[in-house]
Amino acid sequence: MAGLPRALRQTAPALLIARQWAASTTSTATRSSSKLSLRVRIQKGHGVRNLSYSKHWRSQSLPTVTRGESKLYASADDAVANIRSGSVILSSGFGLCGVPETLIEAIRQRGPESLHSLTAVSNNAGAEGRGGLALLIESGQIDRMIMSHLGSNKILEKKYLTGKIAVELCPQGTIAERIRAAGSGIPAFFTPTGGHTFIQQGEIPVCHDADGNVVEYGKPRETRIFNGQPFLMETALPGDVAILRAWKVDKAGNCVFRYTAKGFAPLMAKAAKVAIVEAENIVEVGEIDPNDVDLAGIFIDRIVPATKPSQVEVFKTRSPEGDGGDAKQAKPAKSKGSSDAQERRIRIARRAAKELKHGFYVNLGIGIPTLAPEFLPHGHQVWIQSENGILGMGPYPLPDEVDPDIVNAGKESVTLVPGAATFDSSESFSMIRGGHVDVSILGALQVSAAGDLANYMIPGKMFKGMGGAMDLVSNPDNTKIVVATEHVAKDGSSKVVQSCSLPLTGARVVSTIITDLCVFEVDRKKGTLSLTEVAPGVDVEEVRSKTDAVFSVADDLKTME
Repeated sequence: MAGLPRALRQTAPALLIARQWAASTTSTATRSSSKLSLRVRIQKGHGVRNLSYSKHWRSQSLPTVTRGESKLYASADDAVANIRSGSVILSSGFGLCGVPETLIEAIRQRGPESLHSLTAVSNNAGAEGRGGLALLIESGQIDRMIMSHLGSNKILEKKYLTGKIAVELCPQGTIAERIRAAGSGIPAFFTPTGGHTFIQQGEIPVCHDADGNVVEYGKPRETRIFNGQPFLMETALPGDVAILRAWKVDKAGNCVFRYTAKGFAPLMAKAAKVAIVEAENIVEVGEIDPNDVDLAGIFIDRIVPATKPSQVEVFKTRSPEGDGGDAKQAKPAKSKGSSDAQERRIRIARRAAKELKHGFYVNLGIGIPTLAPEFLPHGHQVWIQSENGILGMGPYPLPDEVDPDIVNAGKESVTLVPGAATFDSSESFSMIRGGHVDVSILGALQVSAAGDLANYMIPGKMFKGMGGAMDLVSNPDNTKIVVATEHVAKDGSSKVVQSCSLPLTGARVVSTIITDLCVFEVDRKKGTLSLTEVAPGVDVEEVRSKTDAVFSVADDLKTME
């Protein structure tokens, strides 16, 4: 068993039924890549599962780079002309922000007959029918995605569920760090993200057959204990070719990115053998101040002019009168005529705002958590961190203020407050995993009495991906994790449960649970729940009747304000 990955030797040595190493090289005319594949069949539970470990022999499919030649190409078509089928493509951007649309279109124009069987690495897959990698998924040129979030791309979801494309889901911060490691010559590292989840166990489906049956699962992670906490080993994620977009590039390849368009771009350029940048502005050497360079020219091999405009995936604005513009910007004074559902959301958000102390650095999940800042007292400042690369996020812009290079983690147009900073994805998740964020408020599908959180997947119903959620809960001793959610689901079932039945985002990570009915405090070490506040008009018996979890009642039970 020496040839098996260590994680498998540790977790299921007696369950091995068959193994076979196969070195397979396909012809240049069909797929110019070679792979060393390990197919493992493991008897587990009620059936047999297949795990696939494959390594691209990347030298087989790399375009050549000659030092000293001009990096300028006349067009994107010329720059991608010798990318070969089977290549691993690192594609920058977040949503549609910072996406190399010109280069993606050039790849699409080559067609699946000329360029196919690509593995694409990106945070997400663009927007169906609008742009990003969605265009290459629709054209059938990508057969494998490594990403953190499927989003609302129905074509990708359908192809994934019918075996036409494989999807390896990986936490957003882990993808960023894997790419950063590849560019730094680091083969692997240990991270707390994903401990006690399907990521650690290798339980997330990667590929299905035409009937929707799972034929490939993720790779179980090797685990080690540091300071009493489990850490997962993740391997570097290099690429054959990186495609990125920059605001300004000089002819030496030095790049300047604007705001959240940085994202994954600098990381991906460093991790690829060939990096191609499309530039909104190409200038002479020396026209960029060295202090303004975000990415040094050593990492760039080809430069093309960007011919397609930047896009905003989710266009959000506020009205000039400052009354919000939609529910996510609602002010307390505007809530009187709102629906019961909106009243519940506002009640939760108002209480959640009390977790945000003056001067705190906070991260707010999509949905109800984003309402919380609207209920902060006048003069009470918090610094909102958005995992796609913002510290100091402001409200939605006025219609004439929309900037496609400034978006939040929900891919919405936003603004920046005075004193804000923007940075790449690796730095963003260093803030998060490193415990520099004071509070993170998230939504939930389920949260347990012990503080376990499930908020990214309902098997057989909802499978969008974890995005940055697993990273956000990876350091609960230094970043307080607060759940803000309605008490019951649409079907009437309790979201506050004794034990989560859905796949976990994190184990024993939540400290406070805020619902429309009450507030619970969680003792993560003991695994117990205490009711500390009830909403006006709600008594303890109503809370018990709608709560699956066992809980105690605080002696000084308060009323939610």
